[in-house]
Parts: sequence; C-alpha cells; structure tokens
Amino acid sequence: MPPKVKTLQSKIEQELAKESGASIVDLVNSLVEHAYSLRASDIRITPTKKDVRVRLRIDGVLQDVFTIPSRIHNEVVSRIKILSSLRTDEHQAAQDGRFRIDIEESGPVDIRVSITPTYHGQNIVLRILSDKAEEHSLETLGFSEKDRETLLKAIKRPFGMILSTGPTGSGKTTTLYTLMKRLNNPDVSIITIEDPIEYAVENIEQIQVNPRTNLTFANGLRSVLRQDPNIIMVGEIRDPETAGLAVNTALTGHLLFSTLHTTDSATSLPRLLDLGVEPYLIASTVNVVIGQRLVRRICPKCGEKHQLTDIEKKSLDETLPNTKLTAGQSFMRGTGCDHCNGSGYHGRIGINEILVVDDAIREAFLRKASASEIRKLAMKNGMTPMIVDGVNKAADGITTLEEILRVIHE
Repeated sequence: MPPKVKTLQSKIEQELAKESGASIVDLVNSLVEHAYSLRASDIRITPTKKDVRVRLRIDGVLQDVFTIPSRIHNEVVSRIKILSSLRTDEHQAAQDGRFRIDIEESGPVDIRVSITPTYHGQNIVLRILSDKAEEHSLETLGFSEKDRETLLKAIKRPFGMILSTGPTGSGKTTTLYTLMKRLNNPDVSIITIEDPIEYAVENIEQIQVNPRTNLTFANGLRSVLRQDPNIIMVGEIRDPETAGLAVNTALTGHLLFSTLHTTDSATSLPRLLDLGVEPYLIASTVNVVIGQRLVRRICPKCGEKHQLTDIEKKSLDETLPNTKLTAGQSFMRGTGCDHCNGSGYHGRIGINEILVVDDAIREAFLRKASASEIRKLAMKNGMTPMIVDGVNKAADGITTLEEILRVIHE
C-alpha cells in the first residue's frame, strides 16, 4: 500500500476510534481523499442495524474499508448535505447534489452525491467524477486496430447516429467523449446534453439536465437544434420522446452521439423499436453501435504466467463456446501485492464489439429480424464479438479469463 494511502487510512482510523470529539469535517475530507488515492469511482456509506459500512468501488468491485460508529452517522450525513447545499432537515426524501473538494497534489475534484432514506437510516453514495477524459485514446480504452479504423471512419460521416451501449458504469460516456475529442476543432460546433456532466471539455458547449426547470433530454435537444450545432451528444436515450427527437436530428444533417442501456450492440436496434421509433428511420440513421464492458487489468507488478489445465479448458469450452482455447495455453494472473492492494488487478480496460449498420443489416431490420439474427449477420460481416475480444485480451496477458466470465457471462 502506498505511503500516502497508509497515512490517510491511519488518520481515518484514529478519528473513528475517538469516543467523542471526532472531527466530522476532517473525517469526510479524509474519506474522499483516501478513496481518490485508491482510484475508487464510488464511496458507499451504508447504515446497518449495528453500525455503518463504508465501501469503495475500486476497478468496478466493491470493497469494505471502514466501519463508522452509528452515533456519528447523522453528523456525517449532515456534513455531506452542507457541502452539497442540500436540506439538512429532510430525512425521508431522496436528495441529489454535488460538491467540489480540494485534494493535495491533485487539485479540485468534483463529487456527485445521492442520499436515500433506508430502513436503518440515510444511505449515501458519492461518485468521484473523473477529470481525465483528455488522457484517453481509442487505443488506451481497449479498441483493437480494426475497431479503431471502423470508428474513425464512422465519425467522418456528416450525419447519422453513433450509439454506445452497455450497463451503467461500462465506460459508454468516456468512449463517446474520446470520439468527440477527435472532432473537436474550431470549424465545428459541438453541444452536449448530459445528466450529469462528467467531463468538462474546452470548446464543447455542455448542458446539464435539470428536471426542476423542465430541462429534460428531450426539451434540451429541441433547444440545442436552434443553436446551430454540427455535432450533438445526448447523454442517454431513455424515453420515446428523446428517441424520436434523436433520430429526426440525425436525419436533418447532424452527427449525433448517444448511449443506450442494452446487453449488447445487436439488441440496441430492437430497443429503439420498443421506444416507438419507426423501423425505416432506425435503419436510415444508425451508422454504428458500440457494445462494451469494463474488465480489470492484471497488476503489472505481480502478474505471473498460468497454464490452462485440461479441466479448466473443458469448463471454459462449455461457458465460452466458439473461442479457440487449448490445454497448456499460457495466460497471466495477478498474485496480489501492495501496488494493487492485494487484488491482483490494477486499472481497467474495455472489451468491445462494433456493429456497423450496413445494407444487409438494414434489410434484416426492416423485416423485423430478431437481435440474434442481426448479431449473426454482423459477425458474418466481420464483427468481433465482445466475448471473443475479451478472450483475446486474456490471451495477450491484459486481463484474466475469470474476469471476463465475471463481467460478461453467457
């Protein structure tokens, strides 16, 4: 464990050990700084019958780190509400907010706050919003050379839709920002509508959704169209009105980026149909669909070779059909060290699939083909399925087969 992390952990433990007089201000600040130092994306403060659990989501996996005495739970909640400008006298309604905290050596960090009443008290989730979108490239996000070429070709088209799909926390927004970064130059106007704004990017006009003022994705998109943009990003297509407006926007000569919550790329086309969009409009506007997940990288400090046994191969062949695994094949795995806090993993990378909507897929969709049929057509036309991309990354020593199975089990 790095010295700074040890120091912060010790400081938090000392505050929690005090019978009385604990500094709640120092405790909350140290918790956030400790989470940031461990590269956590979320801090979860969950009251239970006996005490309060503090867990961090590191590389997508929750880990228990501290236990807060129940006697100071309300003070911690009040401190976070004050930082977020939320009502401190409201205990029975959900509240959302945001605050910024200065972290030594890193500068200001934005924190998104969600507070929800539960049976044992108010549950808090703090999302640490990354400011590192500028550091990403398609290569560092895990896209293969073939997929990078496909995406770079797709974003050169002057109109149409580019969709990124996957569950919450699968890196969809980061992928879209990385693509828009390639298009961000003085001769184009880029406007985004988001909830929340996760990355602040220069020369891109970003709009925060605000239901209190009726600034929804749909209403925001209507307003944006009057702002003369070339490229638009809608944070998420989640209702029929937004879906219809997005498709019509793409039809009128705009390049539109957005996200959908679907299990894979092929399912996104029927999903738009479920949202009430006409099949011919979907077929004529969607250019590319990106399906993705995030898997943990093997720790570079403690990774070691591991050969696949006959028993493991047989088990994997049943779970991962159509992947060319052989007994004795070498893979890597992390044994756990101070650098990775004993997990064997450090950081994450994407496993992806890129579905290009070509004439064959358009024809299939117009006759209302199923998602599985669309998927087979895409694979026939050269799409590398997400599961195969994951196994390839495991074979290259980037991640493990266990991690692929954990994230995307078929």
